[in-house]
Amino acid sequence: MSASSRLYQGLRALGAWMRPVDDTLAAQYLSPALFALYRQLRRSERQHSMRVLLALINKGQTHPDLLTAALLHDVGKIRTHFWLPEKVLVVLVKAFKPQWYWRWGSGSARGWRRPFAVSVQHPAWGAEMVAEAGGTPLAVELIRCHQDHSDDLLQTETGRLLAALQAVDDLS
Repeated sequence: MSASSRLYQGLRALGAWMRPVDDTLAAQYLSPALFALYRQLRRSERQHSMRVLLALINKGQTHPDLLTAALLHDVGKIRTHFWLPEKVLVVLVKAFKPQWYWRWGSGSARGWRRPFAVSVQHPAWGAEMVAEAGGTPLAVELIRCHQDHSDDLLQTETGRLLAALQAVDDLS
């Protein structure tokens, strides 16, 4: 995702507190335990998840595990705070010094490296949380891999679903 797209996301997040989130559609696609996880997301993250879900539905996607992953792909971010200025810093470092981003993000989610760890590790954290809440193995895998981009994605059903998720996530 480009830095300008991330900037647009950041500006949208600034106004998130003014826009309500209608969670009724999410409740239709998630079990009660998974919906409880979804409800713990920050408002801006729930808005983002709903945009991803609706974009997939508008593209004709109906696979239940894909739609579950659309709603919960960022749920790992609830493990620790991730404030907007930190997101901006992470985006800038990732764009201009990706080696620093990956090195700082691979460690503990403590101190000044915390926002980098959240950005890098939230897919694994979210997959673990969704698995514990009863998510299907495919939904868990889609969440775990939603930031992994590979040219080999389209070789399998899982890869095609992952590519669909990534395409709309990157635009939202």
